[in-house]
Amino acid sequence: MPDEPLLITALAAIGRALFRYRSELAPINAGLTLAVAGLLLHHTHPHAWPMVAAATVITALVAGLRGWPWGLSRSGERIYAATTTAVAGGWLTSATAFGPGRSLLPTVLLASVIALGVPWWPHRRRRARVRVDRVIHAWPDLADTIGLDGSRVMSAVVDTWGWRALMKLRPGQSVADVVARVPAIESALGTRPGAVRVEQDPAHSGRCTMRVLAVDPHAGAILWPGPTARSLADPIELGVFEDATRVRVSFLRRHGLIGGTTDSGKSDVLNVVLGNLAACNDVVLWGIDLKGGMELRPWAPCLARLATTPEEATRLLADAVAVLDARANAAGHENTRVWEPTPAAPALVIVIDEYAELADTAPAAVPSAESIARRGRALAVDLLAATQRPTQKAMGGGALRSQMSVRVCLRVRERRDVDLILDKGMLADGWHAHTLDAPGKFYVFADGHNHPRRARAYLVDDDQVRETVARYADHRPGLDPLSQAAIDHHPRAIEPPPKAADEVLLTALNEAPSDGLTIPELINATGMRRTWIYDRLQALATGGKARQVARGRWRA
Repeated sequence: MPDEPLLITALAAIGRALFRYRSELAPINAGLTLAVAGLLLHHTHPHAWPMVAAATVITALVAGLRGWPWGLSRSGERIYAATTTAVAGGWLTSATAFGPGRSLLPTVLLASVIALGVPWWPHRRRRARVRVDRVIHAWPDLADTIGLDGSRVMSAVVDTWGWRALMKLRPGQSVADVVARVPAIESALGTRPGAVRVEQDPAHSGRCTMRVLAVDPHAGAILWPGPTARSLADPIELGVFEDATRVRVSFLRRHGLIGGTTDSGKSDVLNVVLGNLAACNDVVLWGIDLKGGMELRPWAPCLARLATTPEEATRLLADAVAVLDARANAAGHENTRVWEPTPAAPALVIVIDEYAELADTAPAAVPSAESIARRGRALAVDLLAATQRPTQKAMGGGALRSQMSVRVCLRVRERRDVDLILDKGMLADGWHAHTLDAPGKFYVFADGHNHPRRARAYLVDDDQVRETVARYADHRPGLDPLSQAAIDHHPRAIEPPPKAADEVLLTALNEAPSDGLTIPELINATGMRRTWIYDRLQALATGGKARQVARGRWRA
């Protein structure tokens, strides 16, 4: 204030400086506190030094062995805490008994403050804590600058990789507002690009957690520890989040989609899933790899079937539809809603590497794949598709992609690809897969993973693939008798339909009235099964030769 005395102004400035640099001055403050405590104890309770000595020994042991009460986890930090406690307690014991000014005690105190202050001043965790404290105090001004005025930092914690803060937003603000201003936050905090993460607080829509990573925990590859699942009901560990927690995803009765551009680490995620499924005794694995088996061939001993040509892929998926039909009929007769995988009646998981190649080179197989996607989950016939081109055309106009309840999105080239792999609107919600900067980094969208959290997939090398195959290849289950009989005794399900039936279907669609023909009318006209009619209609619709004019009514 203009009329404030100079002395008050000077004292206030000194007080602010002492508070601002309280962490740097902690060793000096501790020395002064010890001197005052020693003086008081010597004049009031000089015979209490045995109690001070006993308390020193106990506290030093607890600090060295458990890191209490500071929560120290590293051995070097615990040793420093125990040493500091022992020196301070020993000096206080001597000062209580003889007085703080006796003999060499002042010199010992000064030397101890300097010696023990040297490790304290440059320590990274202390300096990080200081930086965080200063950010908290400066946040109101920073928030006004970046357009988050009214928000405040409620608490902050320093961890191994940086720090995280719980933020309370001004009424009317949402987490989407914070996500949209992440680049501005990084600029205001002076961090490297991509260092700030924002996560919704599940308990309150007006709060969020902001993580600031001083060091990228995913800078290096993380080796695969081996399969952790022994049944399809067990979650599969795909990798590690940035807070060191494991990425666990369940694939039981779920279709999966893995998408990412070239060299994004798609093969690593696929290998992790295959390695875990190979260890499960209630899963039969089929594979489709139209790149000559380049990706899936190493897993061939664990695959009951591997298709490497368009014809083989078409036959394999047709067989899967036959299995699906047989299980659906059995479930209807037994009045059961789901197929529970067991070693005697295992689930069937079909792994398709580069689904876009299947759609381009084997269009006749696409209707079978879409039929499995629509009906297969309850009957434990699941698809796991990987692709570099998750376009609507490649994924069958979105019909198949919409059935994928597990989405793994690695690095993509264009921002719009985020919505194509994950779902519409995910980019705006903070799933910024186009900013991922290393192979294997990904976002996962599945049950229990509904917030954008970066993760890094385990790295599976060739030796681990060979070791896993050698360990589990001889213990793979076979299809149950019902499913195998569906393949063996229904050749029409695995052979191309008669050409006459195709011609009859096209003729019927061409001659259909303006309101189209119903499915029962097409079944009567061709003499084929309902499943074949649906599959052919989907194939014709994909090729632009048929269209659905109303619900259940079709024409050319």
